[in-house]
Amino acid sequence: MRLFTDKNYPIIISCARQLVPWTSREVESMGYRIIDSTENTVVVRGEMRDVMKLNLKLRTAHRVLVPLLRADCRNIRDLYELASSIDWENILEADGYFSVSSIVHNYTIRDTRLPSLYTKDAIADRMREKCQRRPDSGGENRGAAVFVYWERDQAIIYLDTSGEPLSKRGYRKIPGSAPMQETLAAACIMALGWDGRTPFLSPMCGSGTPAIEAAMMAMNKAPGSLKGHFAFQSVKGYDSIIPGEHAPNVAPRQKAGASPAQIWKELVLEAKSEENAESIPRIIATDISPEAVENAHSNAIAAGVAPYIEFKDCDFAESPVPEEKGTVFFNPEYGIRLGTYEELAPVYARMGDFMNEKCRGWTGGVITGNPDLAACVNLYYKARVPFFNGPIDCRLFIYPGCELKGMNTP
Repeated sequence: MRLFTDKNYPIIISCARQLVPWTSREVESMGYRIIDSTENTVVVRGEMRDVMKLNLKLRTAHRVLVPLLRADCRNIRDLYELASSIDWENILEADGYFSVSSIVHNYTIRDTRLPSLYTKDAIADRMREKCQRRPDSGGENRGAAVFVYWERDQAIIYLDTSGEPLSKRGYRKIPGSAPMQETLAAACIMALGWDGRTPFLSPMCGSGTPAIEAAMMAMNKAPGSLKGHFAFQSVKGYDSIIPGEHAPNVAPRQKAGASPAQIWKELVLEAKSEENAESIPRIIATDISPEAVENAHSNAIAAGVAPYIEFKDCDFAESPVPEEKGTVFFNPEYGIRLGTYEELAPVYARMGDFMNEKCRGWTGGVITGNPDLAACVNLYYKARVPFFNGPIDCRLFIYPGCELKGMNTP
């Protein structure tokens, strides 16, 4: 395969468990037709521009992958032979750098590091044979990237066009304790139905991720615009002119084509022109820890959204609540990593009191991995949306109107 000149190939968008509905919604809103999906993937068809656009704009996805080979694979030697059969000399720069990651569920593999190691060796050996030299390789998130998915007797080798996962936007310089992943925060905000036009309140803000993601969504800031490097930028041919391609805003018009690098630059410029910071509603982030608020503010600066978020260190019950109705979102401790039920039950009860007394008429949301604690909120909920926060099976409880149980309950 030649990523930058081939047309209409399958593009696999991977995401965390339970995020497929939200990734699908994003993909369809961008004009793509979904041709397949699994528990962790959404599949579309496209070309190089689409690979770039998806990496740039998706908020809930993990990686954008291009399949290179799928075949029967019974053991590690089979994997080496399969990887050796791919024309890496047309994909990787001989003087470049690449990394390999893998997910393996095969009974013959006891050491989960072996598949990545054998794939690296196969690539290096093929490149040395075809080019008389080979690229460097290692575990760093730079250069090109290869991903192996091996389930039982089937293996798929992908070109990973993202490299470092898309969930790592690059703004969270100070993560804090038990931080919420950026992709999960974006999905929760979508599930709450927030449209970016009404106030958004994030008590217990921690490292500030929900407020930052809300601000980015409100101003239509492409999350990929914050990242310094994508793996597709290290694929062979990235700086070469492709006849028939166009990037009129950055490429000299007299040339009969454009390079992928020029096309990427134009996509980023286009995304920047689509940002709108003129009508962002009030976005408020509070935390009882002054250090957490300071860290959240630093992260917001790194994300370029600090001017649009109000930060305050205070108990969540003292959070300022705008008169205009909006959305309030809590990501409290679950009593799993931090805290106990006895310690947290009164906190959850106070959260319910706060939403009912000060946010009546708002849409409320609480994500938790502890249903017993969720019961302490004592508000009527219309939905329990399943999510995973890392390995923790969670539910996002959505409270329309923030009303007590029994009040207008259907």
